[in-house]
Amino acid sequence: MAGRRRTTRSRCGSGVRRGLSGRAGVPSAVALALALLVGCGGNAPPDAARADVQRMLERRAAAVVERNGAAYRATEAPTSSVAGQLATGAAEFVNLRGLPLSSWSYDLTAFHRSGDRATAEAALRYRIRGYDQAPVTAVRTLTLVRDDDRGWRVAADEPSKKGTEQLWEQGRIVAVRGERSLVLGVGRSAKTLRTYAGLADRAVPAVTEAWGEDWARRVVVVVPESLEGMAGLLGAPASGYRGIAAVTTGEVSEAKWGSPRPEAGGGQAEAPADRIVVNPDAYAVLGDFGKQVVLTHETTHVATRADTNAATPLWLSEGYADWVGYRTTGRTAPEVAPELHRAVAEGRAPAALPADSDFGFSDDAGRLARAYEGGWLACRLIADHWGEVRLDEFYRAVGAHGKREGAVEGAMKEVLNTTPEKFTERWREYVRGQLG
Repeated sequence: MAGRRRTTRSRCGSGVRRGLSGRAGVPSAVALALALLVGCGGNAPPDAARADVQRMLERRAAAVVERNGAAYRATEAPTSSVAGQLATGAAEFVNLRGLPLSSWSYDLTAFHRSGDRATAEAALRYRIRGYDQAPVTAVRTLTLVRDDDRGWRVAADEPSKKGTEQLWEQGRIVAVRGERSLVLGVGRSAKTLRTYAGLADRAVPAVTEAWGEDWARRVVVVVPESLEGMAGLLGAPASGYRGIAAVTTGEVSEAKWGSPRPEAGGGQAEAPADRIVVNPDAYAVLGDFGKQVVLTHETTHVATRADTNAATPLWLSEGYADWVGYRTTGRTAPEVAPELHRAVAEGRAPAALPADSDFGFSDDAGRLARAYEGGWLACRLIADHWGEVRLDEFYRAVGAHGKREGAVEGAMKEVLNTTPEKFTERWREYVRGQLG
């Protein structure tokens, strides 16, 4: 700020001196105030520059929603090529055209100017028409330049250090609508993406039959071109998702938990904007049955989002999603839980329900699989012994607690009329009985 004030005074200092010496009878303080109010024709004050940039970004946002390419390019600097940037200008606008938007806006959160150049941080918020109940927020870093004729324009628009890539930065978006789904892909044909839509369309009623109708009953599936594209969207190393078929992310609270099969993200959200993000490399090696289970599992996380929070242990959220995924398949316990089946046969039956740490990414794929299988059997036990309605009530009761301490204990007492100790012992007997 001090530097900018010195620059302004330097550029118009002589004019101020003329005002002071050439206006007889005008007190010097008043003359100085008049000079500052009138200005001196140089750079606008910092607050005015920020406001000018915000207005330019509003025009840019309107151009995106209205698909007005000329208006969008008018907000771009003549040369907006920046090393490492994925897409700019006309190419980025073309990539965006496949995204069915209901809103798009920028909110400046930081602004730093040096002469006719500036950098800014902005929250980009957008909604997909017919699917997002709340905007997705992407944190962006903007490089800006100014000229006298056209004002401020964008030289670069990139993910901030705290942000992640967006799908349109990876290529042209192809959108395919199913009856209950929207599939967004890059580097994939519409024909290929329709297969995902068909699986998602079957997953939605399967989840509704198990969970009920109190959710949106539609899903957005994102299919990047590669594992690296998936990792870019999630802001994590690709190595952590190499064997992961899909993840679910939520706008309000995002988490990424993994398995060698399906895995999920959970978070409390009254009006979420969820995405099922597919790893096309891992998903491609699955058979038709496995692909359906994966998308049904992930769709379950979308449905249960509003009742999933810090109170929900992973054995419950992941176990329930697997339970829905396999619910009507007719697969036996040894078929669904081969790793746990092997452990029981070798005398290594689990002594306790899986801990959250058992679901973490590690080199021990067997441990991870046993965690998912143990959670699935815990939910299957509740459905078999207390009934499917009670299983749903138990899930909701745990989430209603809001925090982990006492949540499972309270829900078990209220809904199942048991204690964690008694439930764990019953679960151990169930595991041995189903897999022994």
